[in-house]
Amino acid sequence: MKQIALLTALLFVTSTAVFAQGHDMSKRASPAASAECKFSDGKTVKIDYSSPRAKGRKIFGSKSDRALVPFGEVWRTGANEATTFIAGTGVTVGGSAVPAGSYTIFTIPKADAWTLVISKKTGEWGTNYPGEKEDFARVPMRVGKTAAPVENFTIAFDQAGSKCNLHMEWENTRASVEIVEK
Repeated sequence: MKQIALLTALLFVTSTAVFAQGHDMSKRASPAASAECKFSDGKTVKIDYSSPRAKGRKIFGSKSDRALVPFGEVWRTGANEATTFIAGTGVTVGGSAVPAGSYTIFTIPKADAWTLVISKKTGEWGTNYPGEKEDFARVPMRVGKTAAPVENFTIAFDQAGSKCNLHMEWENTRASVEIVEK
């Protein structure tokens, strides 16, 4: 009887340790990251995402190039959980009004233009794009080249007063859009 109790306790401790290691977000291949823009009145826009690494892979391109993110297809814009966009105040994103609230963002990359998709549906995991019926807005993004290769997918803001420029960089691509507080 003591052996069964000991074996059960050992199994419990081992499975708990394995489970805890599997859910340690700091050890993920694509660790959690966030970017925040703070407007002059203290209100914010925040994006929470996971930051995948290039690891020598072709990132953007055609399917025939075996690109990780094929041109013209909806991309989850990061890795792991869906990327969240939290507006603490009403904003205009690339000319489209977005009220305060929580959203999920996706992108549709192309070689010369990107589209930022702001979805009303939240809580998706990874690539589960809920479809156009859940889109709040689709906003064009400016696209250019980075000065040097970017290993870690990065979302950041350049801010000035009541405006922020949101930019996303990875591989040799930079996509950006202006966000203005209403």
